[in-house]
Amino acid sequence: MFKASLFIPFFVVLASFATAAPTPLQSHQSGGVGSVTFFETGLGACGNTNTDSDAITAISASLFDSMGSAAVCGRQISLTTQDGNSVTLTVEDRCAGCAEFDLDLTPSAFQQLASLDVGRLQCVTWSFI
Repeated sequence: MFKASLFIPFFVVLASFATAAPTPLQSHQSGGVGSVTFFETGLGACGNTNTDSDAITAISASLFDSMGSAAVCGRQISLTTQDGNSVTLTVEDRCAGCAEFDLDLTPSAFQQLASLDVGRLQCVTWSFI
């Protein structure tokens, strides 16, 4: 007959392995919902000089820093507005003033979604592709 006191440590150890199992990608690694604005380009955080006509975006400093430039620079994202307008862009910069899931687009990329006069789009869904 087995003693219950022998099984308790076994199950504690087993439970610790279960909690150490890999977890699915966090939302910040796959995308999010945020606001979109536009910025004037230049030398980006990824080391490239970009122009306002490039199809690029800057992601928030919190995402850029937590994921690392090697993981985000050159990566493509797809974003869709509430109106159903969409665009595919390449991450080339870091946005210091953006909230976690906000994006800063070049003027030409923003114009594919709305007029520059709008200034900011809310509730835009985006994801890495």
